[in-house]
Amino acid sequence: MTHQPPANPKVPQMSEPTAFIATCDLAAIVRGRAVPASRLTSTLTSGVGWVPADLALTCFGNIAPDNMFGSVGDLRLVPDATAFATLAETEGRPATVLYVADQTQLDGSPWGGCPRTALKDAIAALEDATGLTAHASFEHEFMVGTMTGAPPFSFERARGAEPFGSALVAAVEGAGLEPESWLPEYGEGQFEVPIAPTCALLAADRAVLLREVIRDVARGHGHRATFTPLARPDGVGNGVHIHISLYDASGAPVLYDPQRPGKLSQIGARFAAGVLAHADALVAITAPSPVSFLRLAPHRWSAGGAFLAERNREALLRICPTIRIGGRDEAAQLHLEYRAADATANPWLALAALLRAGLAGLSGDEEARVWPETATEAELAEVPALPGDLASALDALARDEVAQSWFGTELIHTFQLVKRAELEAVGDLDPAGVCRRIAEVY
Repeated sequence: MTHQPPANPKVPQMSEPTAFIATCDLAAIVRGRAVPASRLTSTLTSGVGWVPADLALTCFGNIAPDNMFGSVGDLRLVPDATAFATLAETEGRPATVLYVADQTQLDGSPWGGCPRTALKDAIAALEDATGLTAHASFEHEFMVGTMTGAPPFSFERARGAEPFGSALVAAVEGAGLEPESWLPEYGEGQFEVPIAPTCALLAADRAVLLREVIRDVARGHGHRATFTPLARPDGVGNGVHIHISLYDASGAPVLYDPQRPGKLSQIGARFAAGVLAHADALVAITAPSPVSFLRLAPHRWSAGGAFLAERNREALLRICPTIRIGGRDEAAQLHLEYRAADATANPWLALAALLRAGLAGLSGDEEARVWPETATEAELAEVPALPGDLASALDALARDEVAQSWFGTELIHTFQLVKRAELEAVGDLDPAGVCRRIAEVY
């Protein structure tokens, strides 16, 4: 099974002068406040101050106009004592501890605009309705612009990235994020860090922390890591593949059935049907930048259509391969991979939306068709296309009453407002200019 956080965590013995208490906002930017180490114990209990209108910040740093909060209201950022990463000291910069936090009311009760709380609610809804729990992992691709020239997937690129590569692996492991590998990817200067699966909330917390660890280590070595979905219109994109598995109350995996197409159980096929039914709305949440949809197109190995397939990297949902080497148990391995996400998405919100969509499928009796690995391009021509741009995806989200119901009014209304504001901010730029502008942020 997976790592579970301790029930009664202890405050780490901090030699660092500060800890940073953070949320990840609707633009997937980590924001918050630093506190001195001497105040960490009390901060873990009562948090730090926050402002509702901060939810309306765009990726460009301005507050989206006409938001529902204005200048009034107060919140708390209350850190989760089990969800943190220690960032090591580098030349000129002291070490620090980065905590992820819930946005709460002043009395500690949940606030409807908190993305992390939205994921907690989705996890609880899935378990209450079905008895199932979800495990997940986030597989991040990113680029380091100073590491160009070496062939893709090559030992030369891996060695050329030193000492950054080894320092990154050590930092990710040291933060308890459980990296499975570190690999040179296909794109120019592109790398990938797959993280081991764990319970859904911890998996999304790790995704938030991982991005900041990677950026911090890169800066410490004189590099800049970018998670932008697309650095240039004709370039290779950076995706975030979200892997999901389901378990029953006894801890047994439930997605495997060797007698069914793709070896995917009825539960898995119904979960997938829910994701596919709400695909157009989902991609507004999981790929929410003005350049995301330049990447989400056929023949880019991202997501060429809204379909479920065996081992096909053009599918929105992929049934990942299982191995039998060394007597490995296939039932424990089989899982679904959602491929239409990138690092402009808030991990808590993206996973919450996927679990809600899957739960909607489990509540019905429709099963997703499993396209075999042998399906030809001509046969797949009948599968539904994804929205062609963010505006179309946001329109689909606005029309999808079920998807709208998954989140509190503060969250879903502000999300759409923020994304429309980001589109407007780059409306005068050509595709190359939009790519450059987004790459500056991410």
